[in-house]
Amino acid sequence: MTEVVVWFDDSPCLDLRVSGGKGASLAAMAAAGLNVPPGFVVRADVMASLVDAEALRACARELDWAAAQKLVGACRPPREQIGLAYDRLGGSVAVRSSACAEDSEEASFAGQQETFLEVEGAEDVCDRVVECWASFFSERALFYRSQKGSLDDLDMAVVVQRMIDAEKSGVLFTVDPVARRRDRLLVEAVFGLGEQVVSGEVTPDHYIVDRNGHVKTERLVHGGVLTAEELKTLVTAGTSLEERFGGPQDIEWAIVGDSLFLLQSRPVTTL
Repeated sequence: MTEVVVWFDDSPCLDLRVSGGKGASLAAMAAAGLNVPPGFVVRADVMASLVDAEALRACARELDWAAAQKLVGACRPPREQIGLAYDRLGGSVAVRSSACAEDSEEASFAGQQETFLEVEGAEDVCDRVVECWASFFSERALFYRSQKGSLDDLDMAVVVQRMIDAEKSGVLFTVDPVARRRDRLLVEAVFGLGEQVVSGEVTPDHYIVDRNGHVKTERLVHGGVLTAEELKTLVTAGTSLEERFGGPQDIEWAIVGDSLFLLQSRPVTTL
């Protein structure tokens, strides 16, 4: 295999078959000129080239997650190429699984595979890449894929993205998924890293706003993480992504000073 990684600003990264759901989404946001932290993707076909693919598929079909993960865990990642790409980024990075099948209109694979934050050093990045690959064959992931996807699917990309030292962060839904209202947006926000929101570790401030960014209801656990101007900036970014991707979006974001960074966008599949 000659090409192991593609960067967000490389045109092949826009291809879901190359970079998976997260990677292709980040590439599309970067191509649109949105403020996306830089990063690269370990291509989706790399893992299958490093293992006995037929043996791995057989384990998956039998839902033998332990044997599948053992096969993947024993593979030797292309450390030189991944290391060179990491050295170009440097510093602390997030390493995120990016399955090619994930987050379609029919199914959301969010949370099925691993994410690692604040990873430093080329060796640790390579080790986390292998753990992301292995997580594609966890008991939970195989069961979900047996219901919603394909057990023959070995295509698993991994996103490596520079970490943002967030002052504020959270998630934005461009609809209200609870009330099922498309004229409302839901914003959840905390001080610091947004993983606290995604993991459920911390109860966030909760805002329901209209499509002009005006607050309709709010629950301020932290006393008001976001200013009115920041809410309007988020709404503008969210509605732009909704239009670009052709449907409601679930967006992870971070704020540093006056800058809004977009970390991920996936379709809302619960309406």
